[in-house]
Amino acid sequence: MAELIKTPTVIAAEGSKPKKIEEFVGRVNSKESGLSVARMTSAAGWEEPGQTPEFDEYTIVLTGSVRAETRSGVIEVKAGQALHARAGEWIRYSTPGPDGAEYVSVCVPAFSPDTVHRDS
Repeated sequence: MAELIKTPTVIAAEGSKPKKIEEFVGRVNSKESGLSVARMTSAAGWEEPGQTPEFDEYTIVLTGSVRAETRSGVIEVKAGQALHARAGEWIRYSTPGPDGAEYVSVCVPAFSPDTVHRDS
């Protein structure tokens, strides 16, 4: 049976400036461990520590742009584009552009603070 998810849960974010994480599907809002779906809104100049997650992450940029630093280079993901970061690969996200960004993150399996493995 189809199930309406009426509202997301706002989750505290890591990083240097404010970032809003609204989890619609995942371990917190829907008790789903297979995947998570969240809308992210980050300010201009936001950046977070690098990470080596145990999950695949798909990032779909709606407005602005997201920068992804990897061991092999830097990828600028603009509105209308997407990025697939594979489990086990180091990555660091930021929104250095003047408008920040709004984007959707899908993690498979679901995001967990225990499996993201952020740099200290």
